[in-house]
Amino acid sequence: MFLPSSTGIALNEQTDKPDINKEMSILDNRPALAHEIGQIAEAAGYLWQKGWAERNGGNITVNITEHVDDAIRAMPAISQPIAIGSTLPNLRGCYFYCKGTQKRMRDLARRPMANGSVIRILDDCAHYEIIADEPVMPTSELPSHLAVHNYLIGKGSTYKASVHTHPIELVAMSHNPEFLKKDVLTKLLWSMIPETKAFAPRGLGMVPYMLPSSNELAAETIKAIDDDYDVVMWEKHGVFAVENDVMSAFDQIDVLNKSANIYMCARSMGFVPDGMSDEQMTEISTVFHLPK
Repeated sequence: MFLPSSTGIALNEQTDKPDINKEMSILDNRPALAHEIGQIAEAAGYLWQKGWAERNGGNITVNITEHVDDAIRAMPAISQPIAIGSTLPNLRGCYFYCKGTQKRMRDLARRPMANGSVIRILDDCAHYEIIADEPVMPTSELPSHLAVHNYLIGKGSTYKASVHTHPIELVAMSHNPEFLKKDVLTKLLWSMIPETKAFAPRGLGMVPYMLPSSNELAAETIKAIDDDYDVVMWEKHGVFAVENDVMSAFDQIDVLNKSANIYMCARSMGFVPDGMSDEQMTEISTVFHLPK
């Protein structure tokens, strides 16, 4: 068994020294990249612990281009070019870490480079290739994730992480047609606890049920993000969040689901929670300079 070091070099569990028999990883001697992948692994563990990532449910895709050096750019591919299914011109020369298809979050949390891979977008912006560490095929939802990242770069966004997961209480609430109306659920969730208004200040966008992994779902998700939401509810399915980094994306989902849990706890005790008033929520927005 191997333990990660602060430099990203694998250490032998028995001696706590570098293991010379361990095959080289793209993380070796790249502490910033190793830290980024470590954050992804940590977030994956949280998703599993919360019960939001059953079997191979959920996906994480992170733009790691800022951590790429000349040696990585020169790395040979370990796969044939793979078609994205569309041309994404803003992704030319970009590199991403992607969760693998049929891979489990609980396994990614322990072994991120065996349950995900680093890909390079080719110059035609319509294909990618796997470069490290193993030829783990990315999730079937990768084209949808890449389409969102293409949009984000095109609008000049600093967001680099996208997370899709299945938070239990939020998904349950999406089965109520009343909550699917624009901003009805957002206002309800904001009113449950001040932190939700403060830490998920753009609220929760809504996308009606569509076939998972479909181009239509990706297009509607981009429309919702363009409508100034960082977290989008996929009816009867899950949520999709974008942020500067994977932990910030996780945090937004976490606080929104906390509010959903508070609401459902109150209802299970036999009453409808009052929630904060419009005046109280406006005060929070004013004091903390929130966008909504």
